[in-house]
Amino acid sequence: MSTITVENIAKRFGETQAVKNVSFEVHSGEIFGLLGPNGSGKTTSIRIILDIYQADSGKVSILGGPMTNEKLNHIGYLPEERGLYQDVQLERCLSYFASLKGLSEDQIKERLPRYLEKFDLADHAKKKAKELSKGMQQKGQLIAALIHDPEIIIIDEPFAALDPVNTQLVKKLLIEQRNAGKTIVMSTHQMNQVEQLCDRLVLIDHGRVLLQGKLTEIRERFRTNAMIIDALDPLPEQLDGVARIEKQNGSYCLTPQEGVSAQDLLSALVAQGIKMNTFEVAAPTLDEIFIQVVKEGSDRDE
Repeated sequence: MSTITVENIAKRFGETQAVKNVSFEVHSGEIFGLLGPNGSGKTTSIRIILDIYQADSGKVSILGGPMTNEKLNHIGYLPEERGLYQDVQLERCLSYFASLKGLSEDQIKERLPRYLEKFDLADHAKKKAKELSKGMQQKGQLIAALIHDPEIIIIDEPFAALDPVNTQLVKKLLIEQRNAGKTIVMSTHQMNQVEQLCDRLVLIDHGRVLLQGKLTEIRERFRTNAMIIDALDPLPEQLDGVARIEKQNGSYCLTPQEGVSAQDLLSALVAQGIKMNTFEVAAPTLDEIFIQVVKEGSDRDE
């Protein structure tokens, strides 16, 4: 079921076409990656979804129809910009944000301490936001986005300023939310996090959709015939059946000659006495796909 449907939205600011005919759907029970370089139109698209901006054309459906004030209470939003009141105690600030989402005083008293404890912020609850580190403020904003148990969670750069321990905490939390059937839209530049978390994605550049679909299908679409091997000994400069040999992070990337399959290559290496720990298809990383698609899109614009 599509919780969010974006149909051909467009938005212009003066001479700048920020978004041009962008369309995608987001389903319940998935983490959806909204990706693109700086200035690509991601944040504008998010603000149109949230009804902060009005699209010049196209439409957005949220939970089965147009946005309403009531539906806003079912959405949790983590903006890229920090939004905590800097001169207000964290506990009081988060209580205020929770009340804006319709939580009663009793609900806030029941939920907020649990979230503060979960995010290791209980000992800092009486501190003003400006007294907290960037990572602590980021965790505070995550609490503000989640405390009202929203059906839809939209997060822009959720891992900014987080150390590895807290990054893992947030990843686990997002997976829990997805498994609970929530709809999650995640915008981030950290492609490794997208690879680990996202079920589907859309890539936007210069306001246009360049690529979208399931992550597994996208990686398969861009797969080459190259192989990665972890050889026990240094390889010779030339090998039968291999057109090109490149060193890659302590391993070797082998490009087979035309017509040579993976099985043929493995057999040829064994026949030549090459000893290996591993032999695997060189699946492209999302970083590599991202760079390739954005470059191809820029080349078409020239």
